[in-house]
Amino acid sequence: MRAVVWQGPGKVSVDNVPDPRILNDRDAIIRVTSTAICGSDLHLYDGYVPEVVPGDIFGHEFMGEVVEVGRGVTGLAPGDRVVVPFPIACGACRACERDLWSLCENSNPNAGLAEKMMGHSPAGIFGYSHLLGGYPGGQAEYVRVPFADVGPLKIEDDLTDEQVLFLTDVLPTGYMGADLCDIAPGDVVAVWGAGPVGQFAAMSAQLLGAARVIVIDRVPERLALAKDHLGVDVLDYEETSVLMELRELTAGRGPDHCIEAVGMEAHADFTPLHLYDKAKQLVKSQTDRPQALREAILACGNGGTVAVMGVYGGFIDKFPMGSVMNRSLTIKTGQAHVHRYLRPLRDRIRAGEIDPSYIISHRLPLEEAPHGYDIFKNKLDDCTKVVLKP
Repeated sequence: MRAVVWQGPGKVSVDNVPDPRILNDRDAIIRVTSTAICGSDLHLYDGYVPEVVPGDIFGHEFMGEVVEVGRGVTGLAPGDRVVVPFPIACGACRACERDLWSLCENSNPNAGLAEKMMGHSPAGIFGYSHLLGGYPGGQAEYVRVPFADVGPLKIEDDLTDEQVLFLTDVLPTGYMGADLCDIAPGDVVAVWGAGPVGQFAAMSAQLLGAARVIVIDRVPERLALAKDHLGVDVLDYEETSVLMELRELTAGRGPDHCIEAVGMEAHADFTPLHLYDKAKQLVKSQTDRPQALREAILACGNGGTVAVMGVYGGFIDKFPMGSVMNRSLTIKTGQAHVHRYLRPLRDRIRAGEIDPSYIISHRLPLEEAPHGYDIFKNKLDDCTKVVLKP
């Protein structure tokens, strides 16, 4: 089969690789009909996530048709259309029983690697490094799905691929960011990042009752999409002081909740702190650039919540813990517990409350994945989201 394979920092190719096969009675083989490039894939692409090796198959946002199931899989049959959550979860461990699906205790065969870096291991993830299981991803013609009796959600034919594809990751991730904030009527929510997760976090904050949502970014087409489609306020951080603007917009108090949807490769004005972060990251003495996270913490109003949905790979410097402690801030975060949100969000899509497809700017054949990565990473051709068709 054909698949998107990592060759080294800044380079992927579409190569012939072995077809997946059933390895466990709870496996299924999916023929991929739609897959997407995620912003967090760029962290792998750029070489910032540990334990990614040449030859790894990328992709954790995918859906398709079941072609084969193991003997232990109930509820699925060949021919079923399914969306597949990006965290791999067994459904039976302590974390899964507590609805903490991205912390499954049984799905990361390389848990020892993760424990050395993180203390404890999260769940395995499709196409997201050997630190998180080494599972081949879904930017391919076919993919093996472990614990297929637990994860995949059957999709009825009245919903198109583009309506439901983002149930796999970015829609639940954005929604979880808003959900973690416990939004109350009258609350103001600020969102750092107007990429797909930031868009859906802003949309979800509106759905959950925020009185005002403010989105911060620097990319004109992303800010325009948030303003025109969602009707939120937007700030271009290259044109203004975000901290000062947020104080002005909130009577000096700051937003009640801040959602960070940027992650480890945050950009900022060329201040000494930005140059410090970039230099430390380049020489591998710091894994992540936390500019957006620092700003979200400093901007958040006293007693507020900072929900961190951007992906971080390891360690950061100059973390404003004094601000967090002295101002009674609450930080909540995590890889999205996608299984928790699959059905409620599918029902909202079916009811016409949300249409996630609005973020798609490019639809490309799988063979053009290297071009898709290039335009998505470098913000070319007004690119906001790339969907690949195997």
